[in-house]
Order: sequence, then C-alpha cells, then structure tokens
Amino acid sequence: MKAIDPANQSVKDNYKLLIGSILPRPIALVTTLADNGVLNAAPYSYFNIVTANPPMLSISVQRKEGALKDTSRNAIHTGSFVVHITDESYVKEMNETAASLPPDESEVAHAGLTPVASDKIPVPGIAEAKIRMECVLEQAIPLGGTAESPAADLLIGRVVCFHVDETVLDNGYIDPEQLKPVSRLAGSFYSKLGEMFSVDRPE
Repeated sequence: MKAIDPANQSVKDNYKLLIGSILPRPIALVTTLADNGVLNAAPYSYFNIVTANPPMLSISVQRKEGALKDTSRNAIHTGSFVVHITDESYVKEMNETAASLPPDESEVAHAGLTPVASDKIPVPGIAEAKIRMECVLEQAIPLGGTAESPAADLLIGRVVCFHVDETVLDNGYIDPEQLKPVSRLAGSFYSKLGEMFSVDRPE
C-alpha cells in the first residue's frame, strides 16, 4: 500500500484522491434567494446529515479564490435555503444548474425547473424533487485556506419543514427504490442506486 502525504502534493491531487475515494456521494440541489430576488440553484456533493435532534444538514461550499459563492452569500444573507435530494427524474436539469451564470440570471429558469413556494422560509424550492427540506442557517463556518482567504464555507442548516412525495413514503420511511436517488462519483460520472443488501448490526 502506498502512503501519500497530502502536504507533499498539490490541492488538485488531493482533490482527486478525495472525490475518487469517498463515493458514492449524495447530491444536494440547493436553492437560495439573492438580494435582487433571483432564485439561485447549485448542486453539492460535499453534503450529509449532521444530527437528527434537531434535524440538521451540512453542505460544504468551496470558494473561488477566497470569494464566497452565490449559495453561501445568499444563505448567510437570508438565513435560509432549501435542500433537494437529487433523483433520476431530474438529474439532467440538476446538472444544468452547475452552469456559470451571471448573478442576475436564475439557474432554476436556465435548467427549466419549476419554483415552488416554501412554507416556513422565504426561499422557494423546486417542484420536480421528490424530497425537499426547508432549512434555516444555524452556522456558516469558514474552513481551510488561510484566515484571510478560506477555501470553503461549511453551511449547517436546521430543517424546519420536510416535503416528501407520497410515492416515496412507506409507513414513515423513505422507499429508496421509489426515490431512485442519484449520487456523484468522480469526473463526470454519476451512479444510480444499484443492488441493495442487508447486514444485521451486532448487539
């Protein structure tokens, strides 16, 4: 086995090892609202659960040359955002939201997605997603890089409302075969759910 010291190689090489090793990664399509009222959307695979009590999620938004991305800036300004679970039914549209657009142009409109009002926060969600979660921003933590120029912002969101399509609900549980989630691999590759198996946890 080869030992690799991350301090002895480039950020790009470390990135390649991380995204090629930590997979599959669930994809959060995140909507935020800009100061000018434009509905922003972007996909993130640096995404996971933080805690269930209260329900919280984490999204790591990488900066570009130390500058906040729209998602972080908007979430910090409004104190809220919506997280959507990416599934097979709208994966192409999700990918379109990754396009680099000017601040006055909505990725939601560009991708042909349908805005839908939220119940508890001002940020609209996306109607196409089978699961969406309205979140209020608990913390935005600058990480990495230097103190003057962080590499990323870790957004911690507290879920204040779940929206779940009844077709994926089964006695309070999510049916993954009905949800058909899509996950991120490395490069331009994605993965579907694949074969499922069960292993009993030890007592």
